[in-house]
Order: sequence, then C-alpha cells, then structure tokens
Amino acid sequence: MTPLPEPLAADELDFSLMARISKGDALAMEQLIEIHQSRVLGTVFKMLGPDSDAEDIAQQVFLRVWNSAANYTSSAKFTTWLFKITRNLVFNELRRRKRHPTAPLEQEAANHHFQAEDSQALSPDSSLLEAELQDAIQTAIASLPETQRMALVLRRYEELSYEEIGTILELSIPAVKSTLFRARTELRSKLSKYLSG
Repeated sequence: MTPLPEPLAADELDFSLMARISKGDALAMEQLIEIHQSRVLGTVFKMLGPDSDAEDIAQQVFLRVWNSAANYTSSAKFTTWLFKITRNLVFNELRRRKRHPTAPLEQEAANHHFQAEDSQALSPDSSLLEAELQDAIQTAIASLPETQRMALVLRRYEELSYEEIGTILELSIPAVKSTLFRARTELRSKLSKYLSG
C-alpha cells in the first residue's frame, strides 16, 4: 500500500497557492483567503476597530494579493508579505481618518470589544468590571502611535517574531524591541489604576 503524501507545511502551501494565483487560479485565491482571512481581519479590527471600513480594508488586502501575485517571490514568508500589505492599507486608513475625522479613534475603540466574549457566565458585578477593563485596554491600545500599535498587535495577537515584525514595519530588530518597550510602558501608564488594584 502506497503511503499518503505528507501534508504541505504552511509556508509551502502558501507558496504553492501563490504560484497558482499568479497564473489566474481563482480557486487557489479562495483557498488562500480561507486560510488567512481571520488573521487579516483580526489585525485590521485591532488597529481600526470593528467597523464597516475594517472589512473593506481586509478585502482590499486580498485584492492587492491577487493583483500583485505575479510579482511575489518566496524569499520571505508569505505571511510577512501579507502583513506588510495589511500594514500599508491600515496606515493609509489611519492617515485618512486623521485628515477627515468622524469620531475620535479612542472613542471608537471604547465603544467596541475586539476580543471574543468569555463563554463562562460572570456575576453582574464581575461582568461590569471585566467590560470596563476590556474597554480601558482597547482605548489604551487605540491611543498608541500607529507603529507602536501595529508592533504590539503583531507580537501579542499574531505572535510574530521580532524579525518578522521588523520586516513588516521596516525596522531593525533593536528598533522593534524599543518600539514594543515604549508601547508596553505607555499601556502600563494608561492602565495603572487597573494594574495596582
């Protein structure tokens, strides 16, 4: 009996799909979106808040992947390239919001929860305290400068290495570490009343 072939490693699968996408294979594109959509959406939501623009921007990310597939080279991890596209579109949106503000970003973040609700039932008092803490955390993250916020999201939620974050943000590894240190220091300061209790 012939053994089944080994499943492709994530990077190899991404490279294989991108090779097919570069030749116009729409099914390969659907598969790639299915694999990476939740990570892209999650990153965009954490950067911008879960509003209608976030879904539009996530769609634009994959449209750019489709349009740039012929130029893609497998010299870096696909996810690094994908998050670099995500970064560019998110930063463009943040700049657009600064030029044409509709609501302060901090207020927008305070009105939304980016994390899934805990399935365990909490007492009403615990629920209120948990909601208040989550609002404070999201507001504090939303108030960080865009590079610090993106570095924090990529490290904390996407669990990317310093090297990958450096490539995405076009920073050296010491600069990534410094950026993350400043972001964490700022968050500790903004959340001090919750941390001391």
